[in-house]
Amino acid sequence: MNAPAPAPSGPSYADELEIRPPGAVDARFTLAAERTLLAWVRTALGFIAAGIAVVYLSPDETTPLLDIVLGVLMVGLGASLAVLGAWRWRRTSRALVTGGEMPGPRQVMLVVAAIVMVAVLVAVVMVIQS
Repeated sequence: MNAPAPAPSGPSYADELEIRPPGAVDARFTLAAERTLLAWVRTALGFIAAGIAVVYLSPDETTPLLDIVLGVLMVGLGASLAVLGAWRWRRTSRALVTGGEMPGPRQVMLVVAAIVMVAVLVAVVMVIQS
């Protein structure tokens, strides 16, 4: 005969929610926000590294100005991504604690537009240099 499963010891998740003091945030949400910040930072570092590579590793010497402009643009976009990611993380953390409004998609769409513009510019530079 099968014995019934023992009841779990300790409070349930629903009980834990009611035990938390006002303003306390579930650690999973704060850790998720931190992982998102780290993704922004990784993307920023990728753009900064690519910008440096364009300036210093570009094989074409006939259009150095294009390489410098593209490299500086990519480094600037990378720096902007790091700042924007930190700003969104701070807003998200504050919203989690206070119950305020979470950041919307406007900044993300701006970043996507900037990445597309840089990709088009990279393609134009590649065509000009070839």
